[in-house]
Amino acid sequence: MAAQSESLAEPASLMSRSDVPDFPPVALSAEAAPFTPLRTNGWRLGSSDDVEKQFSRCAAKLRALRAESGNLKDELNLLFDQLLSENYNKTFDPTINIPPEDVCNLLKHVSGLVPLSQEHLVVKLCQLVHHLLNQLKVIMDERTLNVLVNYTINALKVCSTWTHSDVLLALSTIVYGNGPQCQQHLSDLLGEDGVLLLYSSPSQTNMELRRVALTCMANIFFRFPGQPLLEDQYRIISFRVFLKTLHSTKPPNTDELFYCMVIQAALKGLQTCLSGGKWKFVGEELGSVLAAIKRLMFQGTPGVSVEWPAVLYPATLPQYEGISASKPVEPPKPCEPKDAPVPGRTSANKKKKSKGKGKKTSSDESRGDDGEKDDGDSPQKAGGEREEEGKEKGSAQCKLRLYHSRVRQGALHCLLTVVKGVEKRTLYGPTPLTLFTIILKDPSPKVRACALPVLSAMLDGSRQFLARTAPRSHSGSAGRDFPSDSYAGHKDVNVRVSVLTLYGALVTTQAPLPEVQLLLRQPESSSSGSFTPQDSALSWRQRDGVSSPSRTPVKSSVRSSSTAPRTPSEEDATAPWLLQLCMSLVTQPREDQSDSDGTGSGTALEPSPVRLEALQVMSYLVRGYFSLAQACLCEIGQVSARCLGETDPSIQLHGTKLLEELGTGIILQYRSENNVPENLRVSMSQVMQFWSEVLSGPLNGALQSEQHPPLQKSACDTLSSILPQAFAQLPDKTQLMCITVLLGLTYRDNYLVKTAAVRALGVYILFPCLREDVMFVADTANAILAALEDHSTNVRAKAAWSLGNLTDTLVVNMESVGVDFQEELSDMLLLKMLQAANRASADKDRVKSNSVRALGNLLHFLRETQLTRSAFQQPLEDAVRALVKTVQSEATMKVRWNACYALGNAFRNPALPLDSAPWSCDAFSSLCNVVTSCKNFKVRIKSAAALAIPAKRVCYGDSARFSCVWRSLATALENSEDTNDFLEFRYSASLRHTLSQALLHLLSVSELQDMAGLGESLAGEEGGGIKEHLIKYLRAEEGGGEAAEGEKDAAGDSFTPQQRVGGVQQTLVRLKELQGEEGRGKELVVDFLEDLLKTCEELGRV
Repeated sequence: MAAQSESLAEPASLMSRSDVPDFPPVALSAEAAPFTPLRTNGWRLGSSDDVEKQFSRCAAKLRALRAESGNLKDELNLLFDQLLSENYNKTFDPTINIPPEDVCNLLKHVSGLVPLSQEHLVVKLCQLVHHLLNQLKVIMDERTLNVLVNYTINALKVCSTWTHSDVLLALSTIVYGNGPQCQQHLSDLLGEDGVLLLYSSPSQTNMELRRVALTCMANIFFRFPGQPLLEDQYRIISFRVFLKTLHSTKPPNTDELFYCMVIQAALKGLQTCLSGGKWKFVGEELGSVLAAIKRLMFQGTPGVSVEWPAVLYPATLPQYEGISASKPVEPPKPCEPKDAPVPGRTSANKKKKSKGKGKKTSSDESRGDDGEKDDGDSPQKAGGEREEEGKEKGSAQCKLRLYHSRVRQGALHCLLTVVKGVEKRTLYGPTPLTLFTIILKDPSPKVRACALPVLSAMLDGSRQFLARTAPRSHSGSAGRDFPSDSYAGHKDVNVRVSVLTLYGALVTTQAPLPEVQLLLRQPESSSSGSFTPQDSALSWRQRDGVSSPSRTPVKSSVRSSSTAPRTPSEEDATAPWLLQLCMSLVTQPREDQSDSDGTGSGTALEPSPVRLEALQVMSYLVRGYFSLAQACLCEIGQVSARCLGETDPSIQLHGTKLLEELGTGIILQYRSENNVPENLRVSMSQVMQFWSEVLSGPLNGALQSEQHPPLQKSACDTLSSILPQAFAQLPDKTQLMCITVLLGLTYRDNYLVKTAAVRALGVYILFPCLREDVMFVADTANAILAALEDHSTNVRAKAAWSLGNLTDTLVVNMESVGVDFQEELSDMLLLKMLQAANRASADKDRVKSNSVRALGNLLHFLRETQLTRSAFQQPLEDAVRALVKTVQSEATMKVRWNACYALGNAFRNPALPLDSAPWSCDAFSSLCNVVTSCKNFKVRIKSAAALAIPAKRVCYGDSARFSCVWRSLATALENSEDTNDFLEFRYSASLRHTLSQALLHLLSVSELQDMAGLGESLAGEEGGGIKEHLIKYLRAEEGGGEAAEGEKDAAGDSFTPQQRVGGVQQTLVRLKELQGEEGRGKELVVDFLEDLLKTCEELGRV
């Protein structure tokens, strides 16, 4: 610092021009970075290095101070001021690196140096706490958190009221996201007579204290993902405070700005309270919340003057009408002089000045800091007029307009939380029509943008809101009366984007909806002359009613020019009007180039936001309504290819996503389970033409775009969406290119690219044309094994999924190709796969879920010669132990389901020594425990199916183990309806089906030594219940679904009732032939089976 002072104090006469640093020319703009002076040596003053040194110096001095130090107050004042004067904001300088532990240690130490009697120092310390924690985003340790919370609470109790605003601000920063760690302090803050309740009360006259108290309450309830909820009593207390604040009126003689800030804090608090899962509203609470939100959604909106109720009630029709149609709402003009022009129009004076020039004035282009349109400031204006308008823009009115818009944003954020946290059938109040009004009419673009996700959430999964947007009068139009039709071609870019976003929300709601499908199939014009979005989209591009040939909309090759009514088959062959509109917006030049994106050829396209939203809507249409979109498959492919050829990475990215959706749609059509008739599918020749064109060039650049990882990742996803049958018909060099690129990208450093490439290989390994290629299998396995060691959980999760697919392929090849494939595959590679899957089974659930699937497949695939090798012995035991541990763990149900399936898969391998291996007992015990005690019935079903898989009696071990398996299955059958969860109860029939099949399987393999235990079970009261369920199973009176899957797992095919009875008859014959000293056990079992068959026969005659 001394050297710096000396250089700056050097006389100007001693400095030459060469000593002055060269400043590069910088264009002046509002977005430019703030100017920061440089030293003569080129170092930036106030750089991160200086900031860190200053912090270290001040922190060291503060840590050296003690409570008994002389001149302590002056030292603290000076050092606090120096720390507060620095800017630690990482947004301003991301290179600032001050360790969080240094900040925590400093704050803990100085809190012990500042006595509560020194109120000015207390305020400075609280300012410093807020300054450091807020700007450095410090995550505090538990001890620091407790020290600072205790200090601020004591300060609120002891210090004068004038300090409380700063103390509460510090407290709000301390508790942000730390509410669950502050449980022991909540009684002081939110309990009876708690300081936050005192200051947040509507009776509190100090609005600043009220605002900070509400902010502090909101921050207490803010949770990061994974954090637990706070106690309900405090949530309910705070909820009522926030709601009461929202319904309170502005106190007299209170500044409107302060009132807006209080409402903002209450809205944020209400949002954090409601975001902790499903909120149970009591009585009229929901109606009260919706009433407050609906009122605040229009806070400060010009022209809105409606008396709002305190509570909204469910109603089939809107309770309150909007503004009268005879008095339309005018655009806001709070920051304009009285003679300022209205947005979109020109005053008489300006018309005279701009006549004949043919140019837009800057009033159509300039925007304020909040993204809102600022009219005036035209170059034709006189200097005096500009000065006067500048004063107006800086006035309190503009600031008030900004704060009102923030209240409206907060209300919409809060409404979004309510929509997501409440059952749609119970939601009422603000309707989509209300949101349409905001989207199209609100003067603030930020508010309009906030309304879009709310509208999307409302429409998602709810037809009732779509019904409420339907027009109540019909005019004989073609039926496409969307509220946004007349805004699809609006001159304002924000409105056009909003309309496209709305269309996207509509076509993604429970797609495919018949209602939306009908609307999309409407012809582009009708005999009644109804107005269409295509007309709207093109109207503002035309001058004097003449359209330029370059603006002709994209036409599908199969579109008909006739406006006569078409048959359903003809309509299916026509591209939906919305798809045509979007293709036109993406590809066609526009004449008004003021806000366009120029291209190298001099033409101008729609602005990027419009084109991106149009591409998004196209993707939604292809995903949800592929049967309609397939009519112009080639045209959509050409749009995607054009996007890939542009320089904007965002446009390229959306182009690849559109290709991926097309590929996925084709795959779904060709899946046998979807039963799409061949004449309604995209023909194989079209599929081949489509992929041949895509892979011949447009996609290659995206695959090699290392500087744009998201684009490269999306290109990998596109490669994975190729139809397997089409891939088999591609030229060998094209196939090789796809495989080589993907194998290479799995070794990229970027986790996005690596994840997508590994996933694509996991898709390719299932292709029939590739799965029998041992070299490809080996290369893919090595790439997956490398990815399993990656530090990114996302990469490891996809690698585990791909490993599961690869091991599925091994099992398929073992059954279709036979031993030849098993012998060709390297033992060393199999050992590596087994060891890697073992390690992955101890990873997070996302990785574990598929790693246990891979373990089951590998244990099924290994041959006896490999299982007996010493190198495989320990990995084999580790694999079974890992599966057993996962079955018995508290992992997610999907993971446990996969582990049960994996054990059953392993039991299929006849070479596995189930009778003698030390781990065998644990494997059966874990399944027996799960089948009787797991709360999830689907896991029970899978464990029961696994217990029924061993094909020979010897696999079940001695009589004691066999008897344990039998008792577990019998107990599970008896308790198959015992559940408190209705969602599980729906699987109870399938569970009984699988358990019955498993019990009959055990009887079919039982031997003489098992008869005593079986006879005792079947002859008692338990046997009566078993018989009742077995009769239902044999007669196929219930079950199916999961149970049928269990049967297929056990015997390779599903059974008819006749086959089931036949199996019992064979078991009876075999048991009768058993010879030896069986006692009464055999007789009891035989009698049970004979009685069972007799009852089934009698019931069959009825």
